[in-house]
Amino acid sequence: MDKSDILIAMRPALFDQLFAEEQQIRLRKMGALTMQPGHDNLDEAQLIQLIGGREIVITSWGTPQFSPAVLAAAESLKLIAHSAGSIKRLLPPPVFADGRRVTHAAEAMAIPVAETTVLLILLCLRRFHQIDRAFKDSGWAAAKALGPSRELEGARIGIIGAGHTGRRVITKLRALDAHVWLYDPYVSERQATDMGVRKVALETLLRECPLVSLQAPSTPETYRMLGAEQFSWLQDGAFFINTARTHPIDEAALLAELQSGRISAALDVFEQEPLPDDSPFRQLENVIISPHMAAVTDQAYKRQGQITTDEVANFLSEGKLRYEVTRDMLDKMA
Repeated sequence: MDKSDILIAMRPALFDQLFAEEQQIRLRKMGALTMQPGHDNLDEAQLIQLIGGREIVITSWGTPQFSPAVLAAAESLKLIAHSAGSIKRLLPPPVFADGRRVTHAAEAMAIPVAETTVLLILLCLRRFHQIDRAFKDSGWAAAKALGPSRELEGARIGIIGAGHTGRRVITKLRALDAHVWLYDPYVSERQATDMGVRKVALETLLRECPLVSLQAPSTPETYRMLGAEQFSWLQDGAFFINTARTHPIDEAALLAELQSGRISAALDVFEQEPLPDDSPFRQLENVIISPHMAAVTDQAYKRQGQITTDEVANFLSEGKLRYEVTRDMLDKMA
């Protein structure tokens, strides 16, 4: 294995959070590690100063974008290993020129996001958050008065997007005997059959599925694909879940539909984060909200570090990447 100069372009505390001691030892055996100075995120000028001569850069949340100025300074750069998921903000298309290669750890976070999605689906159907609130606030009789809820087994669940997370959600739902309908223009009928789902048009999915979960990436094609017209197609009493991104939705249109009381939602992501204290979403009884925490687990953090370390090792020993991102893939990714 060739030795390389490796830049850790993230806060030291975050590096320790993502990379277990075993992974840090492995990285040090692969090459000379340069840790970013200070306790805050790097700015562009600092990244430019540090990146010269580095063959590998390990990035994460808070790393500055690889701007033209950064790339101009990165004359030796061969690999960017992103120890998180979404890379579009960080890595514009020119990054992929001159033989530079890119990998990421999105797969590490697909597991907890899929679990959270299924949890929210069950909460929407079984309403235990409402039962808990009524029981604590008003007593046994008030909680019982909420009446029957719905089962997941046999329910028709619509999934928009079959990427890393969407496919895991589908697998978990099918294991619980739900009937899954899918909208994803990049999935063929054969692939849908192999996944055990029914591929349908977006309008059909929204009109026919009483619960819809958005798992679509942020691409030019998905921008505000769900607006006022699309939300109007949802059934009365339908549930809408978003653990993905707000890019594909018109948040104002969703809010208006929720304020009408016609549908309910469970939301982990918002256009403005942190969500302001005076946000109308905070006041709605028919909305479950969480502060963008679907992927936040101890296991996911350490998995991110392990995947990244494995990718660096594979790149140095064999020139291979299991989770490589190419320029052609970029437009279809989060």
